[in-house]
Amino acid sequence: MTKTVYSTDLAGIQVGDTRISNVDGENGALSYRGVAIEHLIDRPFLQVVWLLLTGSEPDVSQETELQTFISTHSCLGKQELSILNQLPCTLHPMLMLQSLVPALELSTDTRITGLSENAHRGLLIASKIPSLIAAKHQMELGNDPIKSNVHLSYHENFLTMFNGRAPTASDVRVLDVTQILQLEHSFNASTFAGRVCASTLAPIQSSLTASIATLSGTLHGGADQAALEMAQAIDGPDNATEFVAKCLQSKQKIMGMGHREYKVVDPRATVLKPLAQSLCSEGEAKQLFDTLVAVEAACQSEFAKSGKQIWANVEFYKGAVFYRLGVPTHYFTSLFAMARVFGYVAHFLEFSENSKLIRPSARYTGG
Repeated sequence: MTKTVYSTDLAGIQVGDTRISNVDGENGALSYRGVAIEHLIDRPFLQVVWLLLTGSEPDVSQETELQTFISTHSCLGKQELSILNQLPCTLHPMLMLQSLVPALELSTDTRITGLSENAHRGLLIASKIPSLIAAKHQMELGNDPIKSNVHLSYHENFLTMFNGRAPTASDVRVLDVTQILQLEHSFNASTFAGRVCASTLAPIQSSLTASIATLSGTLHGGADQAALEMAQAIDGPDNATEFVAKCLQSKQKIMGMGHREYKVVDPRATVLKPLAQSLCSEGEAKQLFDTLVAVEAACQSEFAKSGKQIWANVEFYKGAVFYRLGVPTHYFTSLFAMARVFGYVAHFLEFSENSKLIRPSARYTGG
């Protein structure tokens, strides 16, 4: 008789195969398609996207095709802007994406050589997400949305639309690195939610919406917003030790500290922490960064008393980077979705090659 495995959170349960990324929690390593992220962060963003989606290095023509496709389809149509305009101005950006992604126009005559119909549909959605986020931000400020500029690079275009001014080359580069680190992370909660949705043969826009909805939770992608707002509430590094002690005493989770998968330092945080430090060198940004450093140090000190180790994860210092780029805290997780959507598309394509309905059993405890 086959032994029934029981797990309320699927911890340690292998539920599928993937060639897209490998999370090595024991050794603190992350790779996309067999390439360590440390070797990917210096590449152009869309070059890494192509590798993630296809499993092969793009040649010049493929990279150009991808750039042209995404730029061409980044503009929002009148109907899409109309729907966005009808949503409450106070609606969280992640809820906005959950509302708009299923309504996006996905028909196009443009094709990228070698990609499937579903890949094109996924890329159409990914192309429009930066414009949706930027348009909502401008509307919140009382301004008209800024039209996408097809001649700019992916993140240069986004920052221009979002902030209403041309970014520096350094700002674009910082966002490139941050978003490459967020592209993919194996069977995380939001990716798995998308695979469950895809297993029912729902269309790709439904799968991506399910993933985005799952990413919004504070125990997942929403931790970036929660971590920086925590630092703002602490109001200075001198208050960090007392704050941590109170949290641990009341068993309150400190957002951004520790990671479900990594038993050692999150390799993405290893890149982001010095990046945040170099950016947050003065004023309020420096105080926020110094507060985060003090919280991490206080956590490590407290956990060491019981022989345990803990480190900040990618969400912890990412907020400081976004803050320095002029992004309000409630938009942090939507920028996460803007990157991770490419990972969701890759998983939809991979899972669809050998789709099988995901249907776990439950242990009945009723009368």
